[in-house]
Amino acid sequence: MVSGAAINSSYPVRRGKHKIFIGMAPGVGKTYRMLEEGTALKQEGIDVVIGLLETHGRKDTAEKASGLEIIPRKEISRGGLTLTEMDTEAILQRCLPTSSYGYKSQLVLVDELAHTNVPGSPREKRYQDVEVILAAGIDVYSTMNVQHLESLNDLVARITGVVVRERVPDRILEAADEVVVVDVTPEMLQERLLEGKIYAQPKIQQALDNFFQRRNLIALRELALREVADNIEEDAIASTPNGQFCNIHERVLVCISTYPNSLQLLRRGARLANYMNAPLYVVFVADPERFLSKEESLHIHNCEKLCQEFTGTFLRVTNGNIAQAIAEVAEKYRITQIVIGESQRSRWQILLKGSLTQKLVRLLKNIDIHIIASDKQSSVKI
Repeated sequence: MVSGAAINSSYPVRRGKHKIFIGMAPGVGKTYRMLEEGTALKQEGIDVVIGLLETHGRKDTAEKASGLEIIPRKEISRGGLTLTEMDTEAILQRCLPTSSYGYKSQLVLVDELAHTNVPGSPREKRYQDVEVILAAGIDVYSTMNVQHLESLNDLVARITGVVVRERVPDRILEAADEVVVVDVTPEMLQERLLEGKIYAQPKIQQALDNFFQRRNLIALRELALREVADNIEEDAIASTPNGQFCNIHERVLVCISTYPNSLQLLRRGARLANYMNAPLYVVFVADPERFLSKEESLHIHNCEKLCQEFTGTFLRVTNGNIAQAIAEVAEKYRITQIVIGESQRSRWQILLKGSLTQKLVRLLKNIDIHIIASDKQSSVKI
C-alpha cells in the first residue's frame, strides 16, 4: 500500500477533469450511460477503471460493466458487521504515474456521488473522495440525481414530501468540466419501474404511490434540465468576449412610469413571465430633476405592491436618460423580453426627439420588445 504522503508527493500539477451524469430520479439510466461512455473510451485506447459501481441488481447495468476493471472495495468493520466502501487509496495506487509521460489509468468511474461513507472512513462523503482523485490529476466520471443538490433540498422536500439526507454542495456541480442530463419522460420512467428495472417487486407500488408520482417526476425533470441550463449559461457568459452574454432562460422586464397604464403593463408582463416560466422584473426610472406628486408616488407604490404579488423584483433607478437606464438594467439582469407602453408623445415630438422604443432598439441587441397599447379609446380622424 502506498502511503498518503507518497501519493501526495506524486501528484501532478494538472487537476483531473470531472464529468457528472445527472438525472431527475433513480432509474433514468445515469450509471448505464456512464459505463457506456467509459467502455467506448476504453475501446479507443483510454485506460478506464471502475472506482465504485452500484448496479442495484439491474442486470443490464451489470452487463454493461463487463470488460472494465473494477477496483475492489475496502472492507470496514462496524458494530460486528463488515461493510464496504470505495477504496480511494487503492484507486490512487492503481492510477499513480508509471513514468513522467503517462498514467496507469486516465479515467475512473464513480457511481452515486452523494453517498455518505461508512463512519470510520477517511472522508465523510464520496464527493470528497472524488475531489482527492481529481486533485491527483485523474479524470472522473460520476453520477447523481438532482434532488441531492444542496440548494434544491428544501424545494425537493416541498415537491415530493421527502427530505433528502444525502446532499452534494452546489460547488461540485459548478466546478464540473461537463454536466450531462440523462433524461427520460416520466411515463417511461414509471414503465421501467413497473417492469422491475429499478426496484424489486415489493417496493414498486410504494415507489409509485410516493416519490415516483407523475407530478413529482415532472417537477424533478424540470429541475434537472434547469440546473444544467444554468451551468451552460454561466459558462457562456464567462467565455464570451467583449462583455456580450448568452441567455438560455427567459427573463421579463416591465418598464413602468407615472402614466395610468403602468398597472396594465405590469399585468401583461406578469402573464408573459408566467407563460414563459420566467422571473419578472419591474423598473421605474425616476428623473433626478423632477419630484413626484403625492398621486404619482402612490401610483408607483401600487405598482410595487402589484409586482410583489406577482413575486417579481421591483427596481427603482434614478437617471435622466430613461433609455440608457433601461438598457443598463437589461444588461445587468440578463433580460430577454421587455414590456413597454406605447409612446405618449405626439408625432411631432417623436419625429424631433425619437421614441423610447426607437432608442431601446438602438441600444439593445437580442432582446424582444413588446409594445402594449393603452386601453384608452382612440378616435380615427379622416
